[in-house]
Amino acid sequence: MATSKQTVTVDGHRVTLTNLDKVLYPETRTTKADVLAYYAEIARFLIPHLEQRPVTRKRWVDGVGTMEHPGKAFFQKNLEASAPEWVPRQRIEHRDHTNEYPLVRDLAALTWLAQVAALELHVPQWRFGSDGVPRNPDRLVLDLDPGDGVGLTECAEVARLARSILQGMGLDPVPVTSGSKGIHLYAALDGTHTSDQVARVAHELARSLEADHPDLVVSEMKMSIRAGKVLVDWSQNNAAKTTIAPYSLRGRVRPTVAVPRTWHELASARLRHLEYEEVLKRMRTRPDPLAAVADAAREDRLARYRSMRDSARTTEPVPAGAPLSSSGRSFVIQEHHARRLHYDFRLEHDGVLVSWAVPKGIPTDVKKNHLAIQTEDHPLEYRSFEGTIPKGEYGAGEVYIWDSGSYELEKWRDGEEVIVTLHGAESGGLGGPTRLALIRTRGSGDKKSTWLLHRMDVATSTVKTTTSPRGESQRPTHHSASVAPMLATTRETNVFEEEDAWSFEMKWDGIRIVASLDAHRARLVTRNGNDVTVAYPEVADALRASMPGRSAVLDGEVVALDGSSRPNFGRLQTRMGLRSNRDVERGVQDVPVHYFVFDLLEVDGESLLARPYAERRALLLETVNEQERLRVPPTISGDAQLALRSSADLGLEGIVAKRLESTYRPGRRSESWVKIKHHRSQEVVVGGWRPGRGRRSHGIGSLLLGIPGPEGLRYVGRVGTGFSNRDLEGASTRLKPLTRDSSPFVDVPAADARGAVWVEPELVGEVEFAEWTAGYRLRHPSWRGWRPDKSPADVVPEGS
Repeated sequence: MATSKQTVTVDGHRVTLTNLDKVLYPETRTTKADVLAYYAEIARFLIPHLEQRPVTRKRWVDGVGTMEHPGKAFFQKNLEASAPEWVPRQRIEHRDHTNEYPLVRDLAALTWLAQVAALELHVPQWRFGSDGVPRNPDRLVLDLDPGDGVGLTECAEVARLARSILQGMGLDPVPVTSGSKGIHLYAALDGTHTSDQVARVAHELARSLEADHPDLVVSEMKMSIRAGKVLVDWSQNNAAKTTIAPYSLRGRVRPTVAVPRTWHELASARLRHLEYEEVLKRMRTRPDPLAAVADAAREDRLARYRSMRDSARTTEPVPAGAPLSSSGRSFVIQEHHARRLHYDFRLEHDGVLVSWAVPKGIPTDVKKNHLAIQTEDHPLEYRSFEGTIPKGEYGAGEVYIWDSGSYELEKWRDGEEVIVTLHGAESGGLGGPTRLALIRTRGSGDKKSTWLLHRMDVATSTVKTTTSPRGESQRPTHHSASVAPMLATTRETNVFEEEDAWSFEMKWDGIRIVASLDAHRARLVTRNGNDVTVAYPEVADALRASMPGRSAVLDGEVVALDGSSRPNFGRLQTRMGLRSNRDVERGVQDVPVHYFVFDLLEVDGESLLARPYAERRALLLETVNEQERLRVPPTISGDAQLALRSSADLGLEGIVAKRLESTYRPGRRSESWVKIKHHRSQEVVVGGWRPGRGRRSHGIGSLLLGIPGPEGLRYVGRVGTGFSNRDLEGASTRLKPLTRDSSPFVDVPAADARGAVWVEPELVGEVEFAEWTAGYRLRHPSWRGWRPDKSPADVVPEGS
């Protein structure tokens, strides 16, 4: 941002930034470029407080000015006509007029607001639902506004008094220094009460404070009675009122911010408002104190989807919990052979796949519109779903991916209009870039509303015929989508009833990789969805050489072999995380890897997920031609003890047993697959470290470990052995940027916490250990290495 004008791409949208060197805060010489940089860095904390709320802006086009010569500001509710079409928006109908407000779901929209000098962002205490209808408030807000003669100290005193009352009501308020004069108190609500009801409660609370503390508190806005007192402004809970959003800048003489604080900070005699640079510094090392309020009463857009499916009866993904927001731009079109053939058109939007059923498929002519019926939102995992939905279940029938890829967004009006340009796979059914418009004609939200699907002109698009001469649908060979790997259950016993019903594989000490291959390229994806193709080029080359001109999806393990041709996880660690061409080339030379393939999930566009393991295994041997870096390891049928002895003789981890009739269940942990290990190992989340002694006195001595549980990160012990000096240096580099002030564990003992440096619980590692103690601690753990292929959500106690 050194120049005065730049065009940048943010979340897939082009935004032209002008007058970057314009000074918006003269007293501190803060420029528009500085404001844009602030909002870009703080976005991950700010956007959750803006999501699905209509944003009223306060703009200073020529800057805030000085105390003597203040700049001109104006409030803006309606979205200006010059706003890009891709900025999300929503209308609010008033008695005599309609306002259209912007919504901020991603950094692109936030960047555009900063570009037009919308320094202050104000929002109500309620959100729009996915149907575009305002929901009940999800938070209660009190604005503690000091009158003449009082300041933050008195506001903090009133905040503590209000906190006591709110806690008695079962609410847990969080303070925010407003960046202007006073303090805001936020308390999360469950969304079951109307704005009028919440406002009445807040009014009574303000009156109660005034009655008990008449010399300090006032509950009415009359200026004549406010001197020397703090106004408890309850009215901001009215549905028509707004409050400055947490982490928004203020249009004051100096660039202050409305920033969440801790109650400990409020007790300080040095309490003051913070400026944007101070806020950035503090938020680089700590979580949002207001995060629980941001997540309060968040709409579970998958509740209806889950209510219509039984995960025990269908192979469709049925994730638990409300989805997180996302700014991805993926799409999938699935050919659905249900009672009647139709096509399911799904667009990733705000953490879900917004879905329509299109009976006649995607229109091929700009002169013919097709009917589209909006259905329930689907989880993002549905992007890769293919298979058979059993009879008797909702949507029973065969599902195939007709095309998938990414889209460019032109316009998205919730529940009204969507315009996108789809970029599918080269072999997909679309046949090239396809511009489509969806326009609602009847109904609302996802309650079977009807839409028109219209094809629009795209200069470069070509239409691909998708029907046979007889008019029947033909499923084209399509780009293979990645599949979440099926997971095995840990078992302690090595006794199998009906051993003849099982096949036994060696357990390879590497990282799980699902490989997608088509005529043009190979793609390697880890268990947690990371594309690592560039990190292992020798594997991609071997896949292409193995099946030239064919498409497939394979499941296997990338391993690094030692001098005895045994997998060595320590050696593999040196290849993990490499991205630059130079580093990867050196890694290929120093530590070449192999891909051990053990399952075939799709071949030439045909999904094999519903076929039994024995059949998939036979097709795997028939389809894959082994290469130097690509192997199909042998299995042992019907003899668990022989498999275990062979594994031990080879110095391997253990075995994986698979039922011969088991189907492949993406992303699921199943009793049909069982793993047995010779030694005990456990994946763990690192939540802190303790300094070492002696030669380690200036660095890490041990890592503090946890496993996620229902109440948070459960502490399971610390590990200080198994590290090389290089491992410790690497751990320090990884953990330093994640430092935080407080423990992420729910139950760490004082003795282990003494002298600890806490970190955000984002990194996963693996340890070997002797056994679990009675107090659920790891006995004699030894470090094995980092697991960048896993996320904390993947970590469960072995044996569960």
